Amino acid sequence: MDILIKKAQIVDPHASLNGKQMDILISKGKIAQIGHNLQADKARVILAEGLHVSPGWLDLGVQTGDPGLEHRENLQTVTRAAAAGGFTAIACFPNTFPVTDSKSGIYYLQQNSRDLMVDCLPLGAVSDGCEGKDISELIDMYKAGAYAFTDGNKPIQHAGLMLRALMYVRAFDGLVINHPHDNTLAGNGQMHEGIISTSLGLRGIPSIAEEIMVQRDIELAAYSDSKVHISNISTADSVKKIKKAKADGLKITASVAAINLLLDDSALFEFDSNLKVLPPLRSSADLSALKKGLKEGTIDMITSNHVPLEEEVKKLEFPYAKFGAIGLETAFSVAWSALKGKFTLDELIQKLSIAPRKLLNLPAIKIEVGETANLSLFLPDVEWEVAEKDIFSRSGNTPFVGKKLQGRVLGIINGQKVEIGA
Repeated sequence: MDILIKKAQIVDPHASLNGKQMDILISKGKIAQIGHNLQADKARVILAEGLHVSPGWLDLGVQTGDPGLEHRENLQTVTRAAAAGGFTAIACFPNTFPVTDSKSGIYYLQQNSRDLMVDCLPLGAVSDGCEGKDISELIDMYKAGAYAFTDGNKPIQHAGLMLRALMYVRAFDGLVINHPHDNTLAGNGQMHEGIISTSLGLRGIPSIAEEIMVQRDIELAAYSDSKVHISNISTADSVKKIKKAKADGLKITASVAAINLLLDDSALFEFDSNLKVLPPLRSSADLSALKKGLKEGTIDMITSNHVPLEEEVKKLEFPYAKFGAIGLETAFSVAWSALKGKFTLDELIQKLSIAPRKLLNLPAIKIEVGETANLSLFLPDVEWEVAEKDIFSRSGNTPFVGKKLQGRVLGIINGQKVEIGA
């Protein structure tokens, strides 16, 4: 079926048509025409007031549940959630059961996601079983199609293991992704350590638990001359350290979770266990520093930090609930709610699409005639209230149901796969 997108403003910072309102005709998964007042018999017409279109978004680091944890999330539900959130591609963490720590795990994800709406990009585990002890088969996984290496939601605690991984991947210009969180310093902390944690009577997670590992990974990147992506930072000092590392010419990139741009630790006065996330919601000063770091380019991209969990481990008293919240369906809206008025849409799309694709050495998406259609469609001026029907993840652990957000996703077009009206 042909698709005719009418009167859509193109948001692509590197394109000649950026900022222009155009019609786009898509035939057999490719962009056939771009112009004004286009007509096409029997084409499906997409028309909405305030419609914008950009190169398809990529979420760098999504927790799935397939294989082994399908009660939390399977490939069908995670890609449906991603499409509803405007993502045409997701990079899948290896924290499944079994862990994606060999080429067979890479092949499993490739084969089982082949026909799905959203591209699923496999990330291989740095360590066997994501246990942080023995290095996994990095070269075999790279040859099989792993885009990068990470222990996902399990931070790499062992500096020697991290260094060995960096030395291994340097041989093929590979990338190691690590979430900076020192378990020995975080201890049994439940939220950001500060005045609010004290007033709530909850044990805090000190900022230094993140910052020490950020500095460690910067030093290891310098020593190994290898690439490190520091995933989902949350403190002002982390921003400062990464800014200096980039100024020194190190191969460092960083991301921030959308929720950490919108909410600070004061949101926890409600004791909503769906706001118990890692990294934790930090102070208002940290939140301001994250926005500044994102604006200046110290932080390269925004993620959903999508961690699906069943009710049995989330609908508990705050200290007993597991860390994590789903975020695919709401990441764009949460980020735009936090950044509108301070960021342009060009800047936001740089963080959601262009930067993550560049990091994974994926070809740039072009909104040009003859190119495969890989598009995210959205309505940045629409305010909407999140309802349960808007959640397509198999898990429901989101803090945003019943909350109003700015900017709504209309859908995606990924070649001949179309999902509109999510």
